Amino acid sequence: MISVARSTIKKSFDKSFNGKFELEELGKTASARKDSEQCEKSGQSKKFKELFERRMGIFVTLHTFPERELRGCIGFVSPMPLWDGVRRAAYAAAFEDPRFPQLSADELGKIIIEISVLTEPTPIKCGPRDYEKSITIGKDGLMLQNGPYSGLFLPQVPKEQGWDAKEFLCNLCCKAGLTPEFLYDKNTELWKFQAQIFAEKEPNGEVEEIKIEN
Repeated sequence: MISVARSTIKKSFDKSFNGKFELEELGKTASARKDSEQCEKSGQSKKFKELFERRMGIFVTLHTFPERELRGCIGFVSPMPLWDGVRRAAYAAAFEDPRFPQLSADELGKIIIEISVLTEPTPIKCGPRDYEKSITIGKDGLMLQNGPYSGLFLPQVPKEQGWDAKEFLCNLCCKAGLTPEFLYDKNTELWKFQAQIFAEKEPNGEVEEIKIEN
């Protein structure tokens, strides 16, 4: 999956690239086929093959190397074929994250790519005062919505930031453009999900599955 994401971004720098609609054809190119074959030859070959055949949510995160600063993160919660989702999320993380300038060709060799494959979100149905008890840091990602306002954090984010459950929830509200008081609003909906995470150890390097310690 990482090779597919990287080849998608690399292809986008070609002068002949005609925009997002060409993503439909990227999977048919010799380069993409070669990258897929390399994935299948790795120790994770069975897992990669099974994942590509499934419809799941997907997020692609870009980090600078070696600083590991966030450089882009875009994804899709709604299930889609992972082959398609990886390519679309990789393109969006590199060129459409509004928090960052578009990735340049010179930066491609200086970033590491991380892919999170999401389980289907399940609603948290307890009352707001019990939200904290319903969350396992290092395991659960969260998604919140209140009318047009929404926010999402992947499971690895609170561990990376050193947040407890209360801080996780408060920061989620802030990301959605809401104050923490909106956790108690009757129109606020909250879901949790889990993720299987793969990442490069270095740019174009070995891929490992990331296990988050609870």
